[in-house]
Amino acid sequence: MKRRKTLALLAAGTGVALALTACGANSSSGGSGSGDQGGSSNGGPKVGVILPETATSARWAGFDQPMLQAALTKAGLSPIIENAQGDNQKFSQYADSMLSQGVKALIIAAPSGDVGATVEQKAAQQGVPVIDYDRLNLGGSANYYVSFDNTKVGELQGQALADALKGKQGAQVIEIEGSPTDNNATLFHNGQENIVGPLYTSGALKKVASQAIDGWDNQKGGQTFEQLLSANGGKVDGVLAANDGLAGAIITVLQKNGLAGKVPVTGQDASAAGLTAILAGTQYSTVFKPIQQEADAAAQLAAALVKGDTASADKIATASSSDPKNNRTVKSVLLQPQTITKQNVKLVVDQGYVKASEVCTAEVAAACTQLGIS
Repeated sequence: MKRRKTLALLAAGTGVALALTACGANSSSGGSGSGDQGGSSNGGPKVGVILPETATSARWAGFDQPMLQAALTKAGLSPIIENAQGDNQKFSQYADSMLSQGVKALIIAAPSGDVGATVEQKAAQQGVPVIDYDRLNLGGSANYYVSFDNTKVGELQGQALADALKGKQGAQVIEIEGSPTDNNATLFHNGQENIVGPLYTSGALKKVASQAIDGWDNQKGGQTFEQLLSANGGKVDGVLAANDGLAGAIITVLQKNGLAGKVPVTGQDASAAGLTAILAGTQYSTVFKPIQQEADAAAQLAAALVKGDTASADKIATASSSDPKNNRTVKSVLLQPQTITKQNVKLVVDQGYVKASEVCTAEVAAACTQLGIS
């Protein structure tokens, strides 16, 4: 696939330092969040936050929710945080409620781009600025966008698989991608194709099939992979999985077929389960995105926007992203992801994103000892 540079990298030396704060937040309670959690006890301007779901990724409840809560409060704001649990109607209702409560800004990670764009239209009518968080809502009107360089995420996944299959001419690859309604999933796929596309063309690798999974549904992902594997005579040499949840479902199928540990599988999110699988040898890689940086950037943007200080916001959002649906450019903060394989799992633990006790199960205790993870 032809490379499409829809994202620009966050330039070095921006006017804001986004410090990575060690935080063992994976134990945070999940669920839908609570309007009370945001509390207006500090008397600061109210900022609404709506997260997408908890079913397919542990990050939203375990990392984003508590990190946004702390970062917004530290910035002198009163956050109201809810989670739509994958329900577009609930997402829209939360937005209506927050707007009626007089929030001065919205930070949204929508279950789908369409509902995100609709909420942004409502907010704009009331003069409330919106920050797209983690995923850009195509066709929307968000004032700013905070995320990681998602094309780069896909490139890291593609490169990891290419490295794992190096020297295995014609290795057969199945791709299990994220939701087609999530622009991030498109960008991940574009990035992957930047790396593996030329290898498919040259014959170094062979693409067996590529399938997007509605709603990032792990169960559907596993079922789809099993069907594709069966249709290919039970043969596969590598799997491009868009995140750790899908990777886990795929590994379950590989285990049933006696292939786990023999077939490299990629992932994303550096979840505790994904890291354990990497140490066990059933998953080859994941992509680490230090979410504290994302939460801090969103809070800094929100703090500027509630004051109407777009000049300060522009100094934070020095990158740009393209929205081809309405042909506009969105001012952005785009952070850098990192590949994690067995040799650097310790990095994620040392930075506090997961606890050693969560990763170092009995199955991988020896590997943890060998790698100094404690």
